Amino acid sequence: MMRDKGRVVVLYGGRSAEREVSLKSGEAVLASLKRSGVDAIGYDPADGGLVGLEALAPDHVFIALHGRGGEDGSLQGALELLDIPYTGSGVLASALGMDKQRTKLVWQALGLPTPECVMLGPDADWQSVVDRLGLPLIVKPVHEGSTLGISIVDSRDALEAAYRDAARFDARVMAERFIEGEEYTVSLLGGDVLPAIRVEVPSGFYDYEAKYLSNDTRYHLPCGLSGEEEADLADLCREAFAAIGAEGWGRIDVMRDGHGRFWLIEVNTVPGMTDHSLVPQSAAHAGIDFDTLVLRILATAEERR
Repeated sequence: MMRDKGRVVVLYGGRSAEREVSLKSGEAVLASLKRSGVDAIGYDPADGGLVGLEALAPDHVFIALHGRGGEDGSLQGALELLDIPYTGSGVLASALGMDKQRTKLVWQALGLPTPECVMLGPDADWQSVVDRLGLPLIVKPVHEGSTLGISIVDSRDALEAAYRDAARFDARVMAERFIEGEEYTVSLLGGDVLPAIRVEVPSGFYDYEAKYLSNDTRYHLPCGLSGEEEADLADLCREAFAAIGAEGWGRIDVMRDGHGRFWLIEVNTVPGMTDHSLVPQSAAHAGIDFDTLVLRILATAEERR
């Protein structure tokens, strides 16, 4: 499982708004690799950039950098130029997956179900947005993860304030039609789709606190779907993942409305690997312990090559 593949550098931290989550993911991955006997070292590119990474002479890189600068294709492009194998998706899929709006455009072009969205700006016609998408609606930064800057808006007056809040994280902000129903997340590993998780949040909103800090959030495994429904969800997520060219591993978030229809929300090409993260939970339910999961993700670096 790549224990003999030379030095592995785990990249974590970085300069994005998701730095703290990335540090936790990277620390968990690094500890796991060491338990498995891999020659692994951690590196925060915020400290020394690519020059510092090259000085470590990695044979493979395990990317645990979330958000911009790690998940958006820029790091992947640099590693391509340095000829260093790395985990997960390549340049195009990483850049596309980080852009929620353009990911939706691809899904829509292929006829895959995803809620309608409208791009916002400081001079937006707020009433027109409400008329088009209805209320409540979701406002979110286009290029952020970990639910940073995301808001549920239930009135026209709240829409502009939600835009300003999201714009603190990203120059591009979008409003999305709200899907009322159950939230699911589906992890993909190599050619496998792992068991779906149904996320239940007492507050009704799976925000940053519910995702990383709260102990009240419930993760249902099995998710409660029938075998046929879960198979349909797996097929949808496999198709959505492939549509943007993603590979190796990742996670797709989905909503199911009151009529039982699934709606694709977004894709994560470098999901979290913390003790609250969903990919490890799903893998464990499939009989894949954390150390095995980390080694299988590491193996994607060689498979891509």
